[in-house]
Amino acid sequence: MQKKKPELLIPAGSLEVLRTAVIFGADAVYIGGEAFGLRAKAKNFDIEEMKAGIVFAHERGAKVYVTANILAHNDDLAPAKAYFRELAEIGPDALIISDPGMVMLAKEYCPGIEIHISTQANNTNYLTCRFWHEQGAKRVVLARELSMAEIKEVRKQIPAGMEIECFVHGAMCISYSGRCLLSAFLAGRDANKGECTHPCRWKYAVVEETRPNEYMPVYENERGTYIFNSKDLCMIGHIPELVDAGIDSFKIEGRMKTALYVAAVTGAYRKAIDTYFEDEKRYREHIPQYLEEVAACTHRNFTTGFYFGKPNEETQIYDSNTYEKEYTYLGTVLGVDETGAALIEQKNKFCVHDEIEIMKPDGSFVRATVLGIRDETGAEQESAPHPKQKLFVTLSSERPCETEDLLRIKSTKDAL
Repeated sequence: MQKKKPELLIPAGSLEVLRTAVIFGADAVYIGGEAFGLRAKAKNFDIEEMKAGIVFAHERGAKVYVTANILAHNDDLAPAKAYFRELAEIGPDALIISDPGMVMLAKEYCPGIEIHISTQANNTNYLTCRFWHEQGAKRVVLARELSMAEIKEVRKQIPAGMEIECFVHGAMCISYSGRCLLSAFLAGRDANKGECTHPCRWKYAVVEETRPNEYMPVYENERGTYIFNSKDLCMIGHIPELVDAGIDSFKIEGRMKTALYVAAVTGAYRKAIDTYFEDEKRYREHIPQYLEEVAACTHRNFTTGFYFGKPNEETQIYDSNTYEKEYTYLGTVLGVDETGAALIEQKNKFCVHDEIEIMKPDGSFVRATVLGIRDETGAEQESAPHPKQKLFVTLSSERPCETEDLLRIKSTKDAL
């Protein structure tokens, strides 16, 4: 039987990032509105931005899914009806939902839009998937806590027309499929309504009742005190196993990530998937390169999560709660003037004579030297210290800059 190429599903927290994801090879993008999603601190999309994003994606053959995956309370239901009416007008390809009440509303007010059941619904067995299929769901996002063997069994036991989506890359949550109460308890911000403060990344100590001012560090072992801090998931070296398990959609985590992160991870997984389907031997030979490419953007140390067995002490990070960061995002090329200078909206500081890198949508990387920087009035600058300033950048490189390229520079620090 011919293998089915999986969908590459990429997160986007803004219209800029959505465009980047599609340009660098996403088959589909998932986004959140200003309410009812689980990333309230992300920029997110208003209705007009959603419209623009859907048009942009559809023109290029990509899909857009909208998250509405909070665990709703009574007060959420009336505004959710109005929200779903708006979504029905603009036509995303699917809604990602976890709450049964919200599923009922989506079926009533968005009858022509697919329903995908979020990982927040704790989808851990095939009977759960069958249940959601009977409720009209097209796809189930399986819990991160399933092994490869369990995923294969789910695939065997559910209708052929039902799709399976699984996370393959990004941050892991210490709570069961993300249903965490820590944030609400410690900070008054409910993770299940999109306001997580990420207390799993904090450093903890113990205080004994009769000695209230003495803070004693928590040691799981001699390496440190970040007892809840998981490594990041990375499955780019295991594409064959994921395909063999029958997974229809490979999901990348990270709706709060930058365009640089999304470009790097999308490009790497796009190349890995396409190469595997063209030539498995060549894919396996290039695994070190793919790992190097995803490690070049902001990340924690990598793990394969639950796919090959339950995580152990090696899956935690004990000595730090910071990300590793190899490159810094400078901007996306908005256009090229008659002199060949690239127009960008600057994101981070860089200077004349800096060695930078051009990321191409075809997955290639081109080294370049900054020869000159000028503002929109034509005034020359030695550096670009002001975020969001529109600048023309003259570069020396083997290949010229083109619209939609990304510019990045090697970071001077290892962590954020």
